[in-house]
Amino acid sequence: MRPIFLIGFMGSGKTTLAKALSRATGLEYIDLDAYIEARFHANVSEIFAREGQDRFRDMERRMLHEVAEFEDVIVACGGGTPCWFDNMEFMNSRGLTVRLDASHERLLERLKKGRHRRPLIRDLDDEALGAYIAAELERRNPWYSRAEATFCADRLDSLPQIQQSVKEFTTLFNIPCKS
Repeated sequence: MRPIFLIGFMGSGKTTLAKALSRATGLEYIDLDAYIEARFHANVSEIFAREGQDRFRDMERRMLHEVAEFEDVIVACGGGTPCWFDNMEFMNSRGLTVRLDASHERLLERLKKGRHRRPLIRDLDDEALGAYIAAELERRNPWYSRAEATFCADRLDSLPQIQQSVKEFTTLFNIPCKS
């Protein structure tokens, strides 16, 4: 089976859904940021600080090309991955790209809780965070909209919601679950 690439804004639930799909289907789960961190022995924040965004995006592109060679994988991409180089076209040519689309309200709620782990939003207050989300979604939408499919990611905040979303996702994309 060709790779499934989950794309979308930070906080849209890419990692949450990818892990749950992996458990349900037996497909391998790869978080692209974690893959980069393991390969380069540094976390994304450190790479950004030390090397700069352009160098990080080059590393990200190379690792994306590497994981795209794997079969039977679900790849949770970074929020900015589709927006650089030819990454979106490349993912579309190598596998199934699914945009996880979460409402502004849900993104704001999730990112308020986890902003301390995200360097780009760590220092933003709630109002600035809301404005950042709106502006970045508008800026990134031309890339996100190129995904082959869109999946509503508003229901990934509890175990029952995640289980229902996995059921809907596997049915929609005809992915067999483990018995």
